[in-house]
Amino acid sequence: MATSTKATPSSSSAARGRPRRIVLLGATGSVGRSTVDLLERDPEGFSVAAVVGGRDAAALARVARAVNAEFAAISDASAYGALKEALAGTNIGVGAGPEAVIEAAVREADLVVSAIVGAAGVAPTYAALALGRDVALANKECLVCAGIPFIKTAKRTGARLLPMDSEHNAIFQALGGADAATVERMTLTASGGPFRTWSREAIARATPEQALTHPNWAMGPKITVDSAGMMNKGLELIEAHHLFAVAAEKLDVVVHPQSVVHGLVSFSDGSVTAGLAAPDMRVPIAHCLGYPVRLETPAPRLDLAAIGALTFEKPDFERFPALRLALDVLAGGGGLPTVLNAANEIAVESFLARRIGFDGIVRHVAEACEAALKDGTAREPSSVEEALHVDHIVRERSRGALAATTASGMLTLQ
Repeated sequence: MATSTKATPSSSSAARGRPRRIVLLGATGSVGRSTVDLLERDPEGFSVAAVVGGRDAAALARVARAVNAEFAAISDASAYGALKEALAGTNIGVGAGPEAVIEAAVREADLVVSAIVGAAGVAPTYAALALGRDVALANKECLVCAGIPFIKTAKRTGARLLPMDSEHNAIFQALGGADAATVERMTLTASGGPFRTWSREAIARATPEQALTHPNWAMGPKITVDSAGMMNKGLELIEAHHLFAVAAEKLDVVVHPQSVVHGLVSFSDGSVTAGLAAPDMRVPIAHCLGYPVRLETPAPRLDLAAIGALTFEKPDFERFPALRLALDVLAGGGGLPTVLNAANEIAVESFLARRIGFDGIVRHVAEACEAALKDGTAREPSSVEEALHVDHIVRERSRGALAATTASGMLTLQ
């Protein structure tokens, strides 16, 4: 995603009144950097209460300085000294470790941007939600891992969950406040990733370098690998189920290589509305940052005549079994989505470390789900704490199983 360094203040600042206070979780990732780009362009429209990063103290310090954050927290406790030194001479408060991340998440704010990748984002995002903070959700794992507790808490506190993923944001806009009972189908689009035209055999032999070469989007390594195998789209279907309270059988995926149409809603009268935009994450991010006010962005404007043609294909479950597995997990319900997410995160780590092949990811996740069903681990978590406990169990089990991977790539779950 191309970004510009030239500041262009938004004309909507005055329309919003006082600056909107933002907490940015995952400030140094791809979504975080795009968010920072927009915040820098409208310094009168936003103030930043806190920024959170993972391990890169230098990158987090640059972000904190750029947006004049009040507080910066890094999840790696050992990076405290480096962050403090990098922010010396400023008035920015510094913290490190899980408690500091929670401290940042619960700061007084109008909107908390949840862009931490993976289950690591669940606890701080939930802490903010439980206080009634509106959340712009770019972390799909929150609803995959603990969807029911998140939605119940949002209803109890009155907090809004604003979808920041491009597909869910497109659906949100396409719905236009329509009665959910009139929705016949919701369709998320998928680019097909780097392996869209590859054979099943070639996909199985894919290297990390090949999986990390996405044709349309610039994302972090975990999400990019998920996208290559279409596991990402499966996770997004589970997220959509919770976000929009739509039954699993009403959810659908279509492969759309141009990544221009991001989501479609089909209604009972036969009409279909769709969300279209250039593939630039600043579009859905801006929608959430300003909601309900529209912000100006430097994102490329859509020129359909220049594009010429948009194409659509049905997903191939034979070549992309992760999508089928995710659909089965959504239908199975209970704690299976929690298991799926945890096992997948560890399997993707192993693939990127070259300990398993690309086809080993979905094979391991399927076996992890089967094992969880047999021993009761896949029961539905009644709270975020229970969901994170299941997540921990599955991660430990997965690490053990993947460590026991044989030369032939077969996995043994204990």
